[in-house]
Amino acid sequence: MTHRPLRRVLVANRGEIAVRVIRGCHEEGLQAVAVCSEADVDAVHVRAADAHVVVGPAPSAESYLVVDRILQAARDSGCDAVHPGYGFLSENARFAQAVIDAGLTWIGPPPDAIVAMGSKTGARQRMAAAGVPLVPGTLEALTDLDEARRIAVDIGFPVMLKAAAGGGGKGMRRVDDEASLDAALAAARSEARKSFADDAVYVEKLVERARHVEIQVLADAHGHVVHLFERDCSVQRRHQKVFEETPCPVLPDDVRAAMGEVACRAAAAVDYVGAGTCEFLLAADHRSFYFLEMNTRLQVEHPITELLTGVDLVRAQLRVAAGEPLWFTQDELERHGHAVECRVYAEDPYAGFRPAPGHLAGYREPAGPFVRVDGGVREGGEVPVHYDPMVAKLVVWGRDRAEALSRCRRALQDYRVVGIPTSIPFFLALFDDPDFQAGRYDTGLLTPAWLDANLPAPEASDAAFVAAAVAAFEAQASLGAGEAPAAEAGSAWVRAARWQHAHRRPW
Repeated sequence: MTHRPLRRVLVANRGEIAVRVIRGCHEEGLQAVAVCSEADVDAVHVRAADAHVVVGPAPSAESYLVVDRILQAARDSGCDAVHPGYGFLSENARFAQAVIDAGLTWIGPPPDAIVAMGSKTGARQRMAAAGVPLVPGTLEALTDLDEARRIAVDIGFPVMLKAAAGGGGKGMRRVDDEASLDAALAAARSEARKSFADDAVYVEKLVERARHVEIQVLADAHGHVVHLFERDCSVQRRHQKVFEETPCPVLPDDVRAAMGEVACRAAAAVDYVGAGTCEFLLAADHRSFYFLEMNTRLQVEHPITELLTGVDLVRAQLRVAAGEPLWFTQDELERHGHAVECRVYAEDPYAGFRPAPGHLAGYREPAGPFVRVDGGVREGGEVPVHYDPMVAKLVVWGRDRAEALSRCRRALQDYRVVGIPTSIPFFLALFDDPDFQAGRYDTGLLTPAWLDANLPAPEASDAAFVAAAVAAFEAQASLGAGEAPAAEAGSAWVRAARWQHAHRRPW
């Protein structure tokens, strides 16, 4: 493989990850060019870049996902490399190969590695051959209902049906008994077809009361592979992560070492280069673990690994892509303290985490020692309806878990988002849960019953939540608008604002 120094990088993404990559490029002394849709021309990532190229209208299918337009943007702006961030085209092997064929440096793993790990059944086959422990289930996609029934009965209910080309919780169905299998298989296939243009589905034994633990790996083109320890990603809604922490509160040191060794073996089995993540299920005994999949890109939750280890993963990606060997060994990596991440979304936890994009009438990020906010929005800007509704990632470090959670709680209370609901009230409720405080949780924590029991009513919620609503109400009143817009007049957010405005309690 031929490598050359990088000079100018096209960042083929948007939002907070584009801002994060642009900052990494600048710290490496490289120029960064942003791409944007017509809806994002005034976005934070565009302002942060050295230049930008508009690649199409608002829908991502007509802009950020159009390979030819992204490549043309790289050529027109004089870039010599492309960083895909995460999401969009980051795990698209055809895009990676097109970047390489265009004479540009692809800041990611080889296309063959993306293909090898992109199919969940194909990855299971490779990992089985490499001696990596797998959840009991099929190595091939299911052919029909009779086969699904035979295998499910053999491994025992409950089972999970999963899309072979899937991710993000799409194309997944829990099946508790044989009578439910037919409908679940049809639903999983339908969702997989809509989400990935591939209806292949496979079956796994459902590991109950499991934790979702992943290992960050980093490999260079010279045969060196290291892991940067684990992240616990068990707090999930709709099979999607919302809170992560490292170290995992319940992982024994010997299991951590074994899991890291398995992750490095998995990466080496596909000749991996760059940053990637191997995901595992950790059984309720906290000793048995099983490979789930490998994400062949930078993860959303990578910042907590950076705070724990002191390794800048974006700059590491840039250096590895330029052909540099890793500048540290496994034995030189150390963990320090505890780090947590809250994914702050523009969504309403009082309505099943329904996305709630809109105008940010007010926005102020928390600050203080060991508090980091990876954001991609600004006051007066928009969280567009066309894309993922993430506002920012709140990342906090402490000397131990208790200090990290305490500091994160304070930061959440200091966060001000006016104009749209966010997931901040949910996180404050989560931090009050005794089982969560003790580290006693798994992927089944966030049930509707848990939300009903733990999420406070708006009028009784935390100061940051109510104060944000008050600020929105007062800002509107100061402009002479009087009442809230009719469409929002009955919302919990406006009710909270009026209640707080009337009571005038200082915070």
